[in-house]
Order: sequence, then structure tokens, then C-alpha cells
Amino acid sequence: MPDSLPGVLVLCTGNSARSILGEAILAARGEGRVRVYSAGSKPKGVPHPGALRLLARRGIDSAPLSSKSWNMFTAPGAPRIDMAITVCDNAAQESCPVFIGAPVKGHWGLPDPADTAGSDAEVDAAFEATWQALELRVRTLLAVRFEDMPPRKLADFLSEIGRMDGAA
Repeated sequence: MPDSLPGVLVLCTGNSARSILGEAILAARGEGRVRVYSAGSKPKGVPHPGALRLLARRGIDSAPLSSKSWNMFTAPGAPRIDMAITVCDNAAQESCPVFIGAPVKGHWGLPDPADTAGSDAEVDAAFEATWQALELRVRTLLAVRFEDMPPRKLADFLSEIGRMDGAA
């Protein structure tokens, strides 16, 4: 991906469920428009099995996805981040590190499907609901030329998207 494309970082505390799905959706739907990454403040180290099952059902290769610390995006030589989107309430309340590129921030809080107890079918249903909510938000973002928006207008637009049905 050319470095000239906007860099989007999807953040959540554990970087195992919502942020992994957000990265996958943005990468698939925004191919050629964005460089997308995900990270967490306290990464679990591996994507949640429910996220991996969902990605497999959708035919999305999960091999490039990993649970990693947001610190890797603050070091010299890190990819430029133009937009940082939190997808869980915990990450929204945490003090984000300073990212190279001073990104515009947005919050798209959603319930954590990783907290779902029960059978694989019940967990998978929770992950599917999260996928649907994130996909709607991503499609809304990509429906406009957000790349041309001034930072304040983009921040307002990201906030508006975060208030869509199902948002926390």
C-alpha cells in the first residue's frame, strides 16, 4: 500500500475481537483507499477464536491479522496514522499515546462479542452482530470522500457514525 494513502488505526483494549474485525472490514472494503491496522492498549496476543471463525466463514484470510500493542505505532519508522477509531468503551476512556501523524480520532463503541458466554453458536452470533454493526459504519465512512474533509469535519463525521444504531 502506498504511504500516500490515509492510515487508519482501529483500537480496542485487547485487540482480539472488535478491532480485528474492524481492520478486516476496512481492509476489504477500503482496498486502494486506505492503509489499515489494528492495535490495543493491552493486547491479548492472539485474535479471539470467534473472530477467526467469522473471518473464515466470510472467506477472509486471517493470517495477516494479529493482536498487537498500539505502542508499535508510536515508534520512529511507524506507519503514519491519519485516523484512529476506538471500537470499545475501554479504549475510548484510555489516554491514547501520541501517534505519528496526529490522527483525527473517532469512537465507534460496540458491545464486546468476546464477553459472550455459551456455545460456539451463541458466540458466533455475537460476533456476527458486531460484524454487521462495524460493516455498516465502514460502508458509511467509505460512501464519502473523507480523504478531502478538513480534520474537524472528519472528527464530527466519525462521531456521527459512532452514534449509529447499536453504538455504545
